[in-house]
Amino acid sequence: MSTAEYAGESLRIAVTGGIGSGKSYVCHLLEERGISVYDCDAAAKRLMRTSEDIRRQLTLLIGEDAYLEGHLNKAAVARFLMESQENTQKVNAIVHPAVGLDFVLSGLDWMECAILFESGFDRYVDRVICVTAPEEVRLSRVMRRDSISREAACEWMKKQMPQHEVLARSDYEIVNDGLRDVPSQVDRLLEILRR
Repeated sequence: MSTAEYAGESLRIAVTGGIGSGKSYVCHLLEERGISVYDCDAAAKRLMRTSEDIRRQLTLLIGEDAYLEGHLNKAAVARFLMESQENTQKVNAIVHPAVGLDFVLSGLDWMECAILFESGFDRYVDRVICVTAPEEVRLSRVMRRDSISREAACEWMKKQMPQHEVLARSDYEIVNDGLRDVPSQVDRLLEILRR
């Protein structure tokens, strides 16, 4: 089912939110309702593995150990990314345009993107849904999911745009605090988009 079936015009819609907010859960609910969602994170990993152009550019940037025996060397890429913010920006400048083009060519109207505004991917969509949760809830989810310390979870969270800022730039909010019913919020939002 495409967005065009919801609105008089065809809309592209992004689902975003910080780490531990529950974006993937909301996208799972959308999939259950017949809506295919483009996963930007999964696409970036796939393209880094399969795109010859990305392989060539990353090898020039990082060095020959970026790929070992034709396979992406995640450890080498991770080391390069951790060295500086500038390195992260250089890798993003290679990968993000490829992901953006891949989304456009996918024919899908919905995307899931954790770093929607930081990556500039908001330019590809007409509406943005922000999935939110209290900071403590998000921290506990990330610690449990990734088996990491509170400090490590906090570090990940600090690297992302603050939740209040993402929400301020979004059109809709789905609250995933563990108390409010998320499926009914999704259904209400889809009703709004149908109008």
